[in-house]
Amino acid sequence: MNVQRSKGIVMASGGALLWGVSGTVAQQLFQQAMLPAAWLVTVRLLISGGLFLLFCLRQEGSFVWRVWLERRFTLQILLFGLLGMLGVQFTYFASIESGNAAIATLLQYLAPLFILLYTMVWKRTRLTPLDLIGATLALAGTYLLLTGGNTAQLTVPLKGLLWGLLSGVSLAFYTLYSAPLLKKYSTPLLMGWGMLAGGTGMNLIHPFWSAPPLEWSPSIIGAILFVIVLGTLVPFYLYIASLRYIAPHEASLLSCTEPVSAIVFSVLWLSVPFNAVQAIGAGMIVLMTLLISRRAAEK
Repeated sequence: MNVQRSKGIVMASGGALLWGVSGTVAQQLFQQAMLPAAWLVTVRLLISGGLFLLFCLRQEGSFVWRVWLERRFTLQILLFGLLGMLGVQFTYFASIESGNAAIATLLQYLAPLFILLYTMVWKRTRLTPLDLIGATLALAGTYLLLTGGNTAQLTVPLKGLLWGLLSGVSLAFYTLYSAPLLKKYSTPLLMGWGMLAGGTGMNLIHPFWSAPPLEWSPSIIGAILFVIVLGTLVPFYLYIASLRYIAPHEASLLSCTEPVSAIVFSVLWLSVPFNAVQAIGAGMIVLMTLLISRRAAEK
């Protein structure tokens, strides 16, 4: 393995690892500091979007502003920002707030299953045996994850489950809708304007200046900065930069580090209960993601 390829693998894995850890940090903010998920989403999107655009200004100059002269771009970025970017961020954090980061992350990783259903219904794509295996793994894995072997009780509240499933649907939309846009605009530009659009929309509902009345200790401020910088900007940069050295499908496969890190840190740091049956279910969901990603790569 050459040095460049190793660098790409470390970048993609590191970015996914930070995404997973940021979920557990957010859980601590929601459940121990009682910080509202809506407020954190607003602040995260606005600050991250602004910083992404500052980066774009150095790379692309005035093109950052000239894109708004295209009428089509205006509609596209509003849909991407409000339904895609904001949809993914808010539903994911709401699922963590209602349940826990480990299960919220795994439910979001059901997105390939929803993409598969979309292509089957709207694109009239025939399912292959590998698709059926992936769908079976996803459904069985979700069942084991949510019941933990006890069918009489869910391992997370119903509200957390519903937000988690919506997070998977939002991620599926985000993935499908952004694909053609990324062929025309750079990733930082699309992320920057998408985050600002989503953050502005969320700000109308939960303004960032209406900060909750809590004790703003250094640990709380540090955790918020971690979610914004090390949980958003740095992993996005690492993931995007990794594509210079490895293929997109390889980066996608390595992103499965995210749910694993979310589980490990949730169990070890936050003492979230996670039994062997749930671990098997989690493994099934990750395997489903690997299989469907691999199939897409072969195509």
